[in-house]
Amino acid sequence: MNDNDVSQTESHAALLARIQGLESQVAQLKETLDVQVETSLRKQMFVPRFDIADAVDTHRFMSASTCGASDLLHPEYRRICARLGIEPRFHRKVWEWAFIIHKLEQAGMLAAGKRGLVFGVGRERLPAYFASRGVSVVATDAPEEIGEQAGWTKSFEHSSSRDQLRYPDIVSNEQFDRHVSYRICDMTAIDKTLTGFDFTWSSCCFEHLGSLEAGMQFVVDSVEQTLKDGGIACHTTEFNLSSNESTLDHGPVVFYRKRDILALVERLQDLGHEVQPFVVAPDSHYLDSYIDLPPYRQETHLKLLMAAHVVTSAGIVIRKNGLRDKRK
Repeated sequence: MNDNDVSQTESHAALLARIQGLESQVAQLKETLDVQVETSLRKQMFVPRFDIADAVDTHRFMSASTCGASDLLHPEYRRICARLGIEPRFHRKVWEWAFIIHKLEQAGMLAAGKRGLVFGVGRERLPAYFASRGVSVVATDAPEEIGEQAGWTKSFEHSSSRDQLRYPDIVSNEQFDRHVSYRICDMTAIDKTLTGFDFTWSSCCFEHLGSLEAGMQFVVDSVEQTLKDGGIACHTTEFNLSSNESTLDHGPVVFYRKRDILALVERLQDLGHEVQPFVVAPDSHYLDSYIDLPPYRQETHLKLLMAAHVVTSAGIVIRKNGLRDKRK
């Protein structure tokens, strides 16, 4: 290689490096602009204060299957937050907990002597609250190495022992110990001994099993393997509001489209299980139109932008063999 060739190679490498540097600067500039635009919009958006605004019962609580501001402005939402010992927030994760509690209560599952099973429990307060009602709960989470690899341990979204689920402000340690136990569980291979429960639940877990199909199969297995006849399964997940076509279908997190949820409903019904109608909430409040952008502020977090999709939380409620019972 002569001197000219070397010089051209070095020039080419320098040009590539400069292009890459410019691309990085453009990406950073775009991120900065996104944050500035969100900050500007936030300054013009009034977020109601729960300690000032009155709760108004203008609709049936949790009548839809997806997160909506109207549920968070309902008096029942505040009552549920008080039972959990938390402040009400405009946040989809709190909506999920309220959805699960409300649906299980409607089904008569939160009564003394009932048995519940939770998957991917993280640090939820629900086992403690259910124990305060006299319900026995088997709390499960993924093996610790999975929690560490996924970052859930650092973000306090994974538990490795029963003690991490104690909330003395909700239930005494004595009653908690009587009613709550802990086990490790792989959601893709549910232990055959986990059976005969009155109800089961999970809060935004089954979208982390690697694919759309893996998550849907988990829901089916949770009903068929763990519940007694007439038992209730209540699961929440990530829901794609942007498209009924394009989505994330494989990877650490997947987004379920409406057509995926309806396909799951049909699969469950074909097996004889009763599923509550899946209803996408209308955007009836101006907060329903707000999209939280990364890095997420969490203050108003009903919808968020993730991997170029607008996502919210959705829930599905199933009664084991409910259709078979009706056909008899």
